[in-house]
Amino acid sequence: MSALQPQLPELPEALDQLAAACDGCRRCGLAASRTHVVVSRGNPRARLMVIGEGPGAQEDEQGQPFVGRSGQLLDRMLESVGIDSNRDAYVCNIVKCRPPENRKPTALEMAACRPWLDQQIQLVDPGVILLAGATAVEGLLGIKGGITKLRGQWRQWEGRWLMPIFHPSYLLRNASRERGSPKWLTWQDLQDVQRRLAQLAAPL
Repeated sequence: MSALQPQLPELPEALDQLAAACDGCRRCGLAASRTHVVVSRGNPRARLMVIGEGPGAQEDEQGQPFVGRSGQLLDRMLESVGIDSNRDAYVCNIVKCRPPENRKPTALEMAACRPWLDQQIQLVDPGVILLAGATAVEGLLGIKGGITKLRGQWRQWEGRWLMPIFHPSYLLRNASRERGSPKWLTWQDLQDVQRRLAQLAAPL
């Protein structure tokens, strides 16, 4: 991951160019109904990248990912394990425009947006990627399946550590914090992520 270090001073400019290119993108039909392109928020120099599904109504209105109820819950849960989502993470989505009625993005829409995501990953160069929900797993890895079976299991992809978790919107519908509940399991997963980040930060 050190290969990108010489380019770090140019990172803000490169990300600004990426955002401008996304703003002009018309690769799929989602561009026709969007209010704003939703590219990212957070710290592009963070070791952690959080990838969700796609913008919802509030994200489309504000132009930032994970700012609605789901995002607020995600922020609180990350904070509970010592991770500030704006300081310690770079947050983005599989698709940059809101699918109508918050439906799942289609395979064609995800494929059309994939080059933007690939550029973000290359530029930010995270050591750990948190995949929020089954669509994020499918969009990045091409793996379809229930998130219940995928969550909590570390995967390695292109030299990075990936952790799938339940999407915060699912946790809003399943509010129990009892041992074994989705919210409790997600807290365990996030503690595991925090430990992995600490390992990556530790001197060799």
